[in-house]
Amino acid sequence: MPPSSSSSFTRPSRQSDYARFSPTTPIVIDNGGSTFRIGWAGESDPRITFRNVVQRPRHKATGDAVTLVGDQDPALMKYFDCTRTSYRSPFDCNVVYQFEIMEYVLDYGFECLGANSEVNHPILMTECICNPLSSRSKMAELLFETYGAPSIAFGVDAIFSYKLNQQYGRCYEDGLTVCSGFSTSHVIPIVQGEPVTKACCRTNIGGFHITDYLKQLLSLKHPQHISNITWEKAEELKMEHCYVAQDFASELQQFQKGNEDAKEKTRCWQLPWVAPTQGEVPSEEELTRRAALKEKQGQRLRDMAAARRSLRITELENELNGLENLSQQLDEVDEHDVSSILAGTKFYSRQEIESNIIRLTQSLRKAKGEPIEVEEKNDASLLEKYPLASVPDEMLTPEQLKEKKKQIFLKTTSEGRLLAKQKRLEEESIRERQNQLDEEKRLENPELYLEQMHARYRELCERVEQRKKPKTNGNHNLLGGVGRGERLTAAQKERMRLLTSAAFDRGKGEDTFGARDEDWQLYKLMSKDNDDDDNSLDEEEAELARVTCRLQANDLSPLPQDIDPNFVPRSDLVPIPGGTTEFQKFRPQTAEDFQIILDVERFKCPEVLFQPNMIGIDQAGLDEMAGISLRRLPMVDDSLKAEMSKSVLVTGGCALLPGLLPRLEAGIRQLRPYLSPLKVVRASDPVLDAWRGASRYANSPHFTLQTISIQDYYEKGESLLRQYQMKYTI
Repeated sequence: MPPSSSSSFTRPSRQSDYARFSPTTPIVIDNGGSTFRIGWAGESDPRITFRNVVQRPRHKATGDAVTLVGDQDPALMKYFDCTRTSYRSPFDCNVVYQFEIMEYVLDYGFECLGANSEVNHPILMTECICNPLSSRSKMAELLFETYGAPSIAFGVDAIFSYKLNQQYGRCYEDGLTVCSGFSTSHVIPIVQGEPVTKACCRTNIGGFHITDYLKQLLSLKHPQHISNITWEKAEELKMEHCYVAQDFASELQQFQKGNEDAKEKTRCWQLPWVAPTQGEVPSEEELTRRAALKEKQGQRLRDMAAARRSLRITELENELNGLENLSQQLDEVDEHDVSSILAGTKFYSRQEIESNIIRLTQSLRKAKGEPIEVEEKNDASLLEKYPLASVPDEMLTPEQLKEKKKQIFLKTTSEGRLLAKQKRLEEESIRERQNQLDEEKRLENPELYLEQMHARYRELCERVEQRKKPKTNGNHNLLGGVGRGERLTAAQKERMRLLTSAAFDRGKGEDTFGARDEDWQLYKLMSKDNDDDDNSLDEEEAELARVTCRLQANDLSPLPQDIDPNFVPRSDLVPIPGGTTEFQKFRPQTAEDFQIILDVERFKCPEVLFQPNMIGIDQAGLDEMAGISLRRLPMVDDSLKAEMSKSVLVTGGCALLPGLLPRLEAGIRQLRPYLSPLKVVRASDPVLDAWRGASRYANSPHFTLQTISIQDYYEKGESLLRQYQMKYTI
């Protein structure tokens, strides 16, 4: 499988022997969906290999966009901003459609090979089977007009790999080639050394989908380490640990049972983790120095706070003196001169000035540390927040009257909150007094007190339990349940009666409910609770919680309680405050917290080659594709199909997955007749055999007969490409 990890690639250097090759020496390009390979015909390995992707990040210093092809050096990428860009491929399902990106890739490939402005060599480029005419014509236009190639030829990569392995003796003249690449998989029948394009089969499943599926599964399984599970790392994990299960269902059942075989097949990826070191115990001198430094810093903060407090007191005193002088001035003048004096200030009335004097007085007392009465503070804060609430209406403008209504509403709400708070304080004080009385009784006679508390607890439990049960009158429905009307309380039944009568009265004619004042009396009757079951239930639950807290030995209780250490409360009736919740203790992180476990993902991800519906692709698997291709062969007898079944070659990057060949052989055998011969072999090098086969083909003397010259291209144009079909048997 073509590696995609940046660590597996090195930046190719520019070749220096380009001028040594004759102009008749072809250039061989294996234009794969994952990897671009380019080299000279007749050589055993390509000169240049890089990922077939382009990225356009911006330089962090200048902000200019830079075009980067293939994998980049991490030391170089630190100078670029890649957050708003991503890798772009010229392919869509193994077909070139982004020729702008393809031009960047070809520029980089020819430059690394040593070419300058033009490429004065014949070019042999690989393509997928049944490549669309539009893609082939644009590729020919790019090679002829942009790079000045004298002639070009197009061949299928899987066929080149098959012909090379045929020379090695691994397959025969008639057979099947199963090519599972980066984004697609093909099955191509070969009869007498030539592909039968009408019987080939293709599915859009490849190594990319396996890697992407693995990344998704690991991200869902370990969401806390999602930043570490990159696409490149998932590709590396796939190449190292994934395999194809011979029987997917039985393999999955083993991991569900968790037996020893499953544990042996489980792999662990340890993320970087450094154990926390135990700090050295500081010496007495160090502790003394730290204490002195802390005291010095504290004294500095206290001095700063004192200075700010002194400044605040001075400001408040000056402001208070100014308001007192203004109030004294208003007392000395006539009433008709008050408005003229107030016009030069920010106040509207005497009441507002008095409220501000009260507010400043309270603030000054607070700044000096003097005690402040709660009621005074509340009154001062209300007068400060809502000064217009106490001003007469005749002294206010229309805008101020609107503001006064708003302030009156807010003031009323604030007073309600204060009353509610005061009520809660009173209830707490009542409970404290009750607890004190209970404690005094317990100290006087512990045995009698314990007996009384247990009796009180049992009584409250029975009453709460009875109130929580559905109220029934003994009548049950056919299913053994209780009807809704039998579960209603008396108050709820009364509300239902009122609603029913209102609907009956108003449903006979025009709906005029609300036109009369007596209609709204119905709402009061419906909202009125004739019995206080709900309120009494809440009170009894609160009392039950208090009694339970007294009986239960609890360290969190405010009073020392060891009445009945063996007491176990009933948690189904009321939650016990303070003693039942168990908080998870802090646990320091260990190396196990930084591990990513691969178990079922190892064989579940490659299973998409045989069951594409696992990732939502409704297409055939590899084994089914082979059967479909054999059935599509026209005018071929069973003896020839049997000969082809004995020569099934698996090539492409996915052929490197362990267990793929036995699984594929078992799947094809189920589709073939009983006892029919079958042999499935892997290519000698599934990744490089396509380029090597093309290199041998381009180095043969018959290659010039299979090329398209630039003169023929200009004369015949696209019609020549439509009729073009390479002959592989030469």
